[in-house]
Amino acid sequence: MDASQPEINAIKANFPLLERAVAQFDARFSLRALRSISSLRKRLTSDALAQAITQAYVSPTPTALRILSAIGKTEHDTSGKGSEMEIDSEPPASATVHTPTTPASKSGSSKDILPEVEIYLSILAQVYLFDQKSYEAGAAFSSEVVQKIHWWNRRTLDSLSARVYFYYSLFYEHLDPPPPSPLAPVIGIRQQLLAALRTSVLRKDPDTQATVTTLLLRNYLSTSHISQADHLVSHSQFPTTASNNQVARFLYYLGRIRAIQLAYTEAHDHLTGATRKTSSSASAAGFYQASTKLLIVVELLMGDIPDRAVFRQPRLERALEPYFLLVQAVRVGDMEAFLHTVSTYHSTFRHDGTYTLIRRLRQNVIKTGLRIMSLSYSRISLRDICQRLGLDNEESAEYIVAKAIRDGVIEATLDHERGFMKSKEVGDIYATREPGEAFHDRIRASLALHDESVKAMKFPMNQHRLELKNAQEARERERELAKEIQEGDIDEDDAGGDFEGM
Repeated sequence: MDASQPEINAIKANFPLLERAVAQFDARFSLRALRSISSLRKRLTSDALAQAITQAYVSPTPTALRILSAIGKTEHDTSGKGSEMEIDSEPPASATVHTPTTPASKSGSSKDILPEVEIYLSILAQVYLFDQKSYEAGAAFSSEVVQKIHWWNRRTLDSLSARVYFYYSLFYEHLDPPPPSPLAPVIGIRQQLLAALRTSVLRKDPDTQATVTTLLLRNYLSTSHISQADHLVSHSQFPTTASNNQVARFLYYLGRIRAIQLAYTEAHDHLTGATRKTSSSASAAGFYQASTKLLIVVELLMGDIPDRAVFRQPRLERALEPYFLLVQAVRVGDMEAFLHTVSTYHSTFRHDGTYTLIRRLRQNVIKTGLRIMSLSYSRISLRDICQRLGLDNEESAEYIVAKAIRDGVIEATLDHERGFMKSKEVGDIYATREPGEAFHDRIRASLALHDESVKAMKFPMNQHRLELKNAQEARERERELAKEIQEGDIDEDDAGGDFEGM
C-alpha cells in the first residue's frame, strides 16, 4: 500500500460531502469539508495531492494541469495508476453505499467534476504552497483561482470562495517588501478585494462579504491607512449572519481603528466582544493574545486597571509579561518604572502594534500618580510632585495638576501663591450612580450575548416546509377518517384501535 494512500483517501472522502452540498443546497457539508483541512494539512504532501487530482481528473484537463503545475507536478501522471483509476471509476457494490446516487458523483469523467470539487482542490494547493513558504508561486496561483471564482455565481461556492480570498490576501502579505512599505504588493490587491466585496453584496454572499471585509480592514491597517479603513466601515454593512470567527476579526480591527481615533469607550466594547467570541482552541491562541493585549492597553488609556486574573491564564501568562509590568507601573503611577518597561520591551510593543498607543499612557501614569498622592496626602507641595512624577519644573506640575482638577481626575484645590495642592474629602462611591451603571453594563452584555447565541443557531434548510407538508397530510387523513365514520364505512372502535376508554 502506498504511504500516501491515507491522505489520498482523506481528500477524496470530502468529494461526496461537496456533492451533497450541491444536491441538497446545504452549506453545512461544504463547511465540514473545509474543517477537515486543518487536520489534513499536517500530513499533506505534493505526491498525495497530485494523486488525488489525477484520480479525480481522469483526462488531463487544463484545470488539472494548472493545479498540478502550481504544486510542482508538471505532468498529469497516470503511469502506474491507470488500473487503479479504472477500478475507481467503477466502484464495487460495497463502496457505493457511501457515495450519493447523483450524476455528479460519477467522477470517472472530467466533465462531471463539480466546480466545488475543483475549488476545494485549489484550496488544498494553496495550503500546501503556504506551508512550503512558496509565497510568489502561491500568489500567482491564487490570482488565477480568484479570477475564475469571480465569474461563477453559485451559492454552494460561497464558503469555498471565502477561503480562497483569505489565502489570496495572505500570500501577498508575505511578499517583499512587506507592509507598511508604500511599495508593498499587498496594496495592489485592494481593487480586486473591493470588486469582490461589491460582487458578494450583489449576490447576497455573506461568507465572502464578511471575509473580504476583514481582509480589507487588515490591509488598510497594515499600511496605517486608518482613514480609509474608517471610510470602509462607515460605507459598508457587515453581514449579521457571518461566522463567529469573522465577527471576532471584524470587532478586533474595528476596536483597533477606534483606539487610534481616541474613541476608547467604543474600542473597549469592540475588543471585549472580540475576546469573548474567540475560539478556545489552540489554533486561535494567537488571535486571543493579540486582542487581549490591545484590550489591556485600551483599558489603561481609559483609566482602568485590568484584572490580575487576566494575566494568570495559561495561554496568556507568558505573552502578557511585558504588559503586566506596564500595568504595574501605571497602577502605582511610577514614571521611572513605566519608562524603563517601554524602553526594555520596545521591540515587542512595536511587533504587537501597540507602541503608538502605549506612548499615550504617559499622561495616564501622571494622572494615576496624582490620584494616589491626592488620596495619601491632604496637602502636598508642587516641588514634591515634581520629584515623585519626574517632571522638569514646578510650572509643569502646576499645569498638570490644574488640568487634572478640571478633568475631574482628582478632587483637590490648587494654591498658586503657596505652591501646594490641597485634597478634598472623598465621598462614598456607593452614593453615586457608578455602581448602578456598572451593573447595567453587565446586564446589557449578557442580554447581547443571549441574542447573538439565538441568531447563531442553524437549522436544516426547508425543514419547516417538510413539517408543514406532514401536518397537511395528517389533517387530510383526519378528514378522510371522519368522513368514513360519518358515512358508516368504519366504526369508531376500529378507528380508535386498541384504546380502551376510562
